[in-house]
Amino acid sequence: MVPHLITALTGPINELEQRVLDSMPAIERWFRLEWMEHTPPFYSSVDIRNAGFKLAPVDTNLFPSGWHNLTPEMMPLAVQAAMAAIEKICPEARNLLMIPENGKPSSFYLESLVQLQRIFNMAGLNVRLGSIDPAVKKTTSYDLQNGGTVTLEPVIRGKRRLGLKDFDPCTILLNNDLMAGVPGILEEIFEQYLLPPLHAGWPTRRMSSHYKAYEEVAKRLGKLMGVDPWLINPLFEKCEEVELGQAKGLDCLSAQVDLVLTRVRRKYKEYGIKEKPFVVVKADHGTHELGVVTVRDARDMQALRDRVSSLTHGRKTPWLPHDFLVQEGVLTQERVNDAVAEPVIYTMDRYVVGGFYRVHAGRGVDEALNAPGSDYVPLAFEHSTQLPQPGVKPGASVPNRFYMYGVVGRLAMLAASYELESTDPDAEVYA
Repeated sequence: MVPHLITALTGPINELEQRVLDSMPAIERWFRLEWMEHTPPFYSSVDIRNAGFKLAPVDTNLFPSGWHNLTPEMMPLAVQAAMAAIEKICPEARNLLMIPENGKPSSFYLESLVQLQRIFNMAGLNVRLGSIDPAVKKTTSYDLQNGGTVTLEPVIRGKRRLGLKDFDPCTILLNNDLMAGVPGILEEIFEQYLLPPLHAGWPTRRMSSHYKAYEEVAKRLGKLMGVDPWLINPLFEKCEEVELGQAKGLDCLSAQVDLVLTRVRRKYKEYGIKEKPFVVVKADHGTHELGVVTVRDARDMQALRDRVSSLTHGRKTPWLPHDFLVQEGVLTQERVNDAVAEPVIYTMDRYVVGGFYRVHAGRGVDEALNAPGSDYVPLAFEHSTQLPQPGVKPGASVPNRFYMYGVVGRLAMLAASYELESTDPDAEVYA
């Protein structure tokens, strides 16, 4: 059974919910067949935006943190999914080594690591945290806000294996997106399972590749449900090797912004949508000093040029060429206590295991909410047995709303599976 979660928020009514519910048996069968052919990412989190007329993923994280925001009621689902994932990969596994991000961890990140540790512990594994940060030279304990402690140990690299002192793991779980590059200590590990694989990290990964794969699966699911795939798919273009210090780099961004805005305006006109379209410009891989920029028109594009100019002024080092994604912006019509909100879905193996609302009182409906000042409101379980309710008027059923989020979250997870297959350096090639 695919777990279904329940959100306490009723969103705007839209036809999409009815189509999703009417197609439920076909959708579940379709996912089942896909997972027979493709391996889901070990875990992920998906940011979703509900515009009232459109529901689409705007970010898919393959090294998710924030696990501490899941409620205790969600833990059984996460533990069952962890068991299923481990059984497929290394059924005899006893020890799991978790590798966190480098640098001094924040209290929130430590809480997330402890929650993950707890999940895999309950799934039947001894779990320890090992750092690959060269600055971590000895075992370090950190105090948690709840009074507990968490211990981080320096990893030890053997000829072919990675471990800790007196700890030899079967499986290594990366919770580190390798933003700074793949360190040699993680290369050529042939005797242990490394999850997610190295090519899931930012040195290889591109969000444009993910959304290309998502576009493909969204078209197929849209056809199955009899809906326009645009209703679940954000349009996008990309600019490669952009040199922000050069005029031609910004010209490429400007041209792609115009292209995506034109396509979105066409769709808004087709559906009679009165909202003002916008696009989001962000790094195609990892993060960038420029941040996430919302562009609605030529004036915003000029503001972007001015921002680049001010960031460039007085720089001692030139900008390095970087790839950028120009993505259709999706409004959020969801609110928690009058603040704009977006659901974030957590997955493990092929299951939805939990989620929460990211809420930001200081942001608008067309701005990124993953920013300082955001709060997290858990998606509430009402009754663990409460599944989607066919026949209920669209927008009136909380379980139905969440079922739809779960479908979009799993679709992004399937796209990540396609994406990882396409970039796998060890993939078998059939002539």
